[in-house]
Amino acid sequence: MGSKVYFTDMTTDSRRNLLDKTRQLAEKAGLADIIKKRDLVAIKVHFGELGNIAYLPPPIIRVIVEMVKERGGKPFLTDANTLYGGKRHNAVDHIETAMKNGFAYETVGAPIVIADGLRGADFANVTVEGKHFKSVKISSAIHYADALVAVSHVKGHELFGFGGALKNLGMGCGSPAGKQTMHSDLIPKVDQEKCIACGVCIERCPVNAIDRVEKKKAFIKEELCIGCGECVAFCPSRAIPINWKTDETVIQEKTAEYAWGVVKKKKGKSSFINFIMNVTPDCDCVSWNDLPIVPDLGILASLDPVAIDQASLDLVNKAPITVNSVLGEHKDSGDKFRAVHNKNTSHILDHGECLKMGSRNYELESLWLRQNKKEHN
Repeated sequence: MGSKVYFTDMTTDSRRNLLDKTRQLAEKAGLADIIKKRDLVAIKVHFGELGNIAYLPPPIIRVIVEMVKERGGKPFLTDANTLYGGKRHNAVDHIETAMKNGFAYETVGAPIVIADGLRGADFANVTVEGKHFKSVKISSAIHYADALVAVSHVKGHELFGFGGALKNLGMGCGSPAGKQTMHSDLIPKVDQEKCIACGVCIERCPVNAIDRVEKKKAFIKEELCIGCGECVAFCPSRAIPINWKTDETVIQEKTAEYAWGVVKKKKGKSSFINFIMNVTPDCDCVSWNDLPIVPDLGILASLDPVAIDQASLDLVNKAPITVNSVLGEHKDSGDKFRAVHNKNTSHILDHGECLKMGSRNYELESLWLRQNKKEHN
């Protein structure tokens, strides 16, 4: 028997709205049990980049905040600064972006603490003895919190195929220096035939590693590139695929080791909630959100980050494709995120399991579905 994962769909009525279902699912999964009175509780979220509106709505986060407070805990919303330039590269811009996107105290009921400080230099070295890292740089506010609730938006990602709990933990909780070491095994390369010479990648590069060649098309100076992936995410013509220096498994395995660094000292003090809604092709880090590739499917909750991500993937892969989405030409695809980004989504799950962070085997318990309402009301 695998780890327990609880699931509810997006159907609602006058007796139970989506906020009610979020609370009931989190309670069923034991979120309240990880919190003791006076615990400082990190609620790891993604505040969204300006221009992107697919991130999780603040009222959903408020439900988790209220649950923590009811247990006597002291919640704070948190995320780490980005490696790339943008509106979340330092704590001042990061907090301002979060507030513009609706994460004000009046909305969510908790303060925002940027986990790695003003410029990303506030982190703890955590020993993991992994395949790639002996230690990892975990943002201090997350590392020193007494308990952790990772609230993740399931969506596509150009480097991982998809982002869920493990990506939210690993890449999301690493300091910028840690993010660079996770990315260090890839160097992007411009496809000159697809490049439209728009200059977006040049503007986005944090280390000025991109220049122009003939016809003003871009090229990347490999000796300067830090592998942050910013140009890949923002290229409007998808002219910058990843040029992996090693196998593509490496960045996923490294991220799993960072995720392990986050939760290893919080055994029995971590819980995970995944929302399969607005499943956009790209990460919430980009300043837009394309049409979701599948319909809104539901919410999952678990104490196992590996199991909840595996269950999320399985549900997405069983779902119908959204008409006119980027998956329109892949109607028979069994692995939807791989069809979008040509990335194997299993490496991070396999390595997370090897690190004994959780299990890919899971038992899914479905609650409050439309066809089962009589049963559960």
